[in-house]
Amino acid sequence: MTNNDQQNKGAFQSAFAGWKHSTTVRYLLYAVLVVMLYAGMAPKLLPETYDIAVGLPSDKEIMAPMDIPDTKATLKAQEDAAEKVGQVYTILPLRNQALVGQMLDRIFRLNQDDQVSEDDKIKIYREELPQRVKDYVQTFIMNNRNNSAYSATLFEEVTQRIDEQQYPISEETFIKIPRLTAEDINEMKTVAADIVARLTADPIVDAQTARTKVAEMVSTSSLSKRTSREVVQELARLSITANNFYDEEATKAAKVEARENTPTVYIKQGDVLVKKGEKITEEMYTLLEKNGLLKDEVDYSPQFGLILLSLLMATGLIMYIRHSEGTGRFKYNNAQFVMLLMIILITIVSMHVINLLQDEQHSYIGYLAPIATGAMLITLLLEVPLAYICSILFSVLASIILNVHQGEIFDFKFGFFALVISFASIFAIHRASQRSTLLKAGIMICLFGSFAVFSLTLLDKNDWTQTSTLYDLGFAVAGGLLTTILVIGLMPFFEVTFGILSALKLVELSNPNHPLLRKLLTETPGTYHHSVMVGNLSEAAAEAIGANGLLCRVGSYYHDIGKTKRPSYFIENQNNMENPHDFIDPKLSKSIIIAHARDGAEMQKEYKIPKPIRDIAEQHHGTTFLHYFYHKALRLAEEQGVEPDFTEEDFRYPGPKAQSKEAAVVGIADSVEAAVRSLRKPTVEQVESMIEKIIKSRLDDHQFNECDLTLRELDIIAQTLKETVMGIFHSRIEYPEEIKKSQENKQNEEKDRGQGVNGPTTGLEQ
Repeated sequence: MTNNDQQNKGAFQSAFAGWKHSTTVRYLLYAVLVVMLYAGMAPKLLPETYDIAVGLPSDKEIMAPMDIPDTKATLKAQEDAAEKVGQVYTILPLRNQALVGQMLDRIFRLNQDDQVSEDDKIKIYREELPQRVKDYVQTFIMNNRNNSAYSATLFEEVTQRIDEQQYPISEETFIKIPRLTAEDINEMKTVAADIVARLTADPIVDAQTARTKVAEMVSTSSLSKRTSREVVQELARLSITANNFYDEEATKAAKVEARENTPTVYIKQGDVLVKKGEKITEEMYTLLEKNGLLKDEVDYSPQFGLILLSLLMATGLIMYIRHSEGTGRFKYNNAQFVMLLMIILITIVSMHVINLLQDEQHSYIGYLAPIATGAMLITLLLEVPLAYICSILFSVLASIILNVHQGEIFDFKFGFFALVISFASIFAIHRASQRSTLLKAGIMICLFGSFAVFSLTLLDKNDWTQTSTLYDLGFAVAGGLLTTILVIGLMPFFEVTFGILSALKLVELSNPNHPLLRKLLTETPGTYHHSVMVGNLSEAAAEAIGANGLLCRVGSYYHDIGKTKRPSYFIENQNNMENPHDFIDPKLSKSIIIAHARDGAEMQKEYKIPKPIRDIAEQHHGTTFLHYFYHKALRLAEEQGVEPDFTEEDFRYPGPKAQSKEAAVVGIADSVEAAVRSLRKPTVEQVESMIEKIIKSRLDDHQFNECDLTLRELDIIAQTLKETVMGIFHSRIEYPEEIKKSQENKQNEEKDRGQGVNGPTTGLEQ
């Protein structure tokens, strides 16, 4: 390969790697997020439109995107309901017993008048008694003319029916009435009023039906005289009239009410409106036009509203990421932003898949949606604070996508359910240390999801039934189990695709039974112990500055794995043996020492150790200088009297320098642990001075130029390392009080020796 080819390849790789931190790519990803949210909500909020014409066949099958009112079917249902409404009858409280009483009062007064002959009385009764019925009814009508309960057509019906059904009194009765005495009439009044009241208490459409019962009731009455019984019988029949009349206006009103109360007939969501290849009729075209399903009749306001909603949701998420300290690890990393978009996409798609199984009668299927999958993945792979924010986003999306009620944009039940299970899942796994934690999180989702569903069911008394409640709870539990399965299945995909080291993966790699760690322990126990100590130091320092402490710990376990190739050339493994570096050329020693970083990275690559841990092994020394072997080489050259054929650069690690805070922290901790171990009796002052010197030396050597460590963070690292070293090496470090006490004891011992307390000093104790 020529130099130009190599340069072109290098430029391409540099450009490809640069997209991860490109501002332009970040804006493109923001646009993708907006489009993704728009597309996720559009099927529920925006109906599809079609380009069709009357008389032409449809090129596709058109299905109802929602429940659509069917005007024709609704009108037919209304007419059917109106037809089923029978004639409405209204009962009038005529109180006919008062009428018969008035008649007998008139007979009583006229019979007592001796001035009127019997023939005249007969003539008066013949004319007056039938007219009294008509007058009585007309008086009732006049008194109730302004009563809104009765219509004019009803009164017309009353007058007509009373006239048609009027009872004709026999001529013989008119002859008998003038012969009645006052005692007879008084006795008759009670009996007649009672009979009429009893017979008119029930609704009467045809008076003749009630009149047939009069004879029997009179015969069982208290009247003893035949004449009295016959006259009462005739007067009662005359007084009995219909009291239940056909009400035309009420009938019309009932039909109108029946039409109004007829529920609208809907074409159900998903029903076929037009089959593929079917010719479009005028009726079909009108139906599609009325429901905004034609492209030439599109109302763009819903689209504009949905765009604004998507922009608001996406902008809110981006603003949180930009301004939150909790998302510092991927705030400017486009690769991890892509992963966030994929998690959001998976969550949206899963909700739409479940929505395909839903309808208004089976809305509880929505509880099966694995909404908490997104929250769990973000917690494990990205940041806990971001997971809480995205949970709110997912709850809004769930309330839209899983909503099956027409005329409503959001369904509060699914939004609340999504928020509860997402928060519960985050709480359950935010400190996950092993895969089994995911199963516990699934149980938490099932439990809290069931509580949420049950509480909503108890609050909604209208829809509460034992069966529906059991379905709700069952699908909520099934949704929690489905969420756990998806998370377990998706975690390896994201870890491998994006090179993400989740806490679960890191804990697995820290297992001492891992082949590389077992190799380190058995072949280089000194290096293994050193690595564990570095892990303790680096984890504490990393957590103090907000870096990934667990990554530092696990990275420390593997950072010196390359020493297993030549264990005896490293001082921590040289127990009871001579240092081989004393017998070889310092250049060779330099090569052996430097090689362990590269060898470690290659060994980890063979065992498929994730790149962030390999990077720590390769970068923890950066391009630091091997002072000892350089100066040893200078002395040898001087002793041999030759000019050095090497420079300081030849005695530096090849790098690269630390690219992350974690690699830099492990490098500092590595040097601190080795330095403390080399001190025989370290003091607090020595430890503080040594830590500051190591950090300053690396800072002056520009080892932190390629990572984003700040001076303030370096101060925090120094202080944390000091406190941690004091804790780990407590028994070895002499504190000022101990030093003072030791010096006093030594002085007293020398004084005693001088006085001969313990005999003469031989000098062997010095």
